[in-house]
Amino acid sequence: MADPFEIFLQAPPGLEATLADEARAAGFPLPEARPGGVAFMGTWPDVWRANLELRGAGRVLARIGRFRAFHLAQLDKRARKFPWAEVLRPDVPLRVEVTTRKSKIYHAKAAQQRIERAISETLGAPLDDAAALTLKARIEDNLVTLSVDTSGAPLHKRGHKAAVGKAPMRETMAALFLRQMGYTGAEPVLDPMCGSGTFVIEAAEIAAGLAPGRSRGFAFEDLATFDPPAWAAMTAARAPGQTDLRFHGADRDAGAVRMSTDNAARAGVGDLTRFDTAPVSALTRPEGPPGIVIVNPPYGARIGNAKPLYALYGSLGAVLRDRFQGWRVGIITAQAKLAHATGLPLLPPGPPVAHGGLTVKLYRTDPLP
Repeated sequence: MADPFEIFLQAPPGLEATLADEARAAGFPLPEARPGGVAFMGTWPDVWRANLELRGAGRVLARIGRFRAFHLAQLDKRARKFPWAEVLRPDVPLRVEVTTRKSKIYHAKAAQQRIERAISETLGAPLDDAAALTLKARIEDNLVTLSVDTSGAPLHKRGHKAAVGKAPMRETMAALFLRQMGYTGAEPVLDPMCGSGTFVIEAAEIAAGLAPGRSRGFAFEDLATFDPPAWAAMTAARAPGQTDLRFHGADRDAGAVRMSTDNAARAGVGDLTRFDTAPVSALTRPEGPPGIVIVNPPYGARIGNAKPLYALYGSLGAVLRDRFQGWRVGIITAQAKLAHATGLPLLPPGPPVAHGGLTVKLYRTDPLP
């Protein structure tokens, strides 16, 4: 597969356009936002680099082929003719996942069995429901699209976080919200309810030029298309940068602060971050230039109830108005009334984003007067 093929970056629903912006800024060719993600045409080195460098992608899928199939016998025949050996290795276990929609082949399990048998009998690769490598077949309008999940474990698993809080925000989503705030790594970031430290650690890594995938492995390393020397050269070429900025987190829960401190140390940004045990009312402005306050406070549907939260949001807004002139604020919440309870001069909110069974939005401000 030397010719360019479609590469699909999975995104949290609602953040597709933001991920397309990130892919464009990273130099990937003509990324196009689609429902559920971003597509562009590229080659295998683009797949490797997307996994290594993109902070907002949940997975990177390589679309390795398409063909029409109107019934199971036709699917079986065409799956046996497919050049599996160009992408898959006969010695690497894989699993097959099939979804079918608006097609004459409507039985996904039967379609899965045909594709598995074709791979097993033509390539010889072992099939295992627990395999790290996944082939995805989508049958829609009688068109079979074959994709390999080149990531393996989802990309929010950066490889250095051992602990998470009660209502964790995935690193991929946090990175995209930071991008929506206009964050580029050139200003400090503070999270006054930091939980496991996700926003603070992501911000510090961006400022330090650390690739999000630097500490983990990927499923593409087990494909026939993998070139270890080229991959080694790609990872070696990424030298981390330098920053004089510091990144701050606070939480009233001492356990969360310990967790954040440990997570930052494992990520290699312990010297760039500071986490303090403090309630919102005790929040102080860090020394240095203004930057971004970004926070994912409780919003009632999952942790606690909404009524007592109005006082918390009100207190947060009062502290920020009083002590954080010149800073921009971002609040992620499921309830517009709570966001407005801060009394902050909020801009129109960002698009609705699916998060943990709820729909949240980013509410931003310009620099506070």
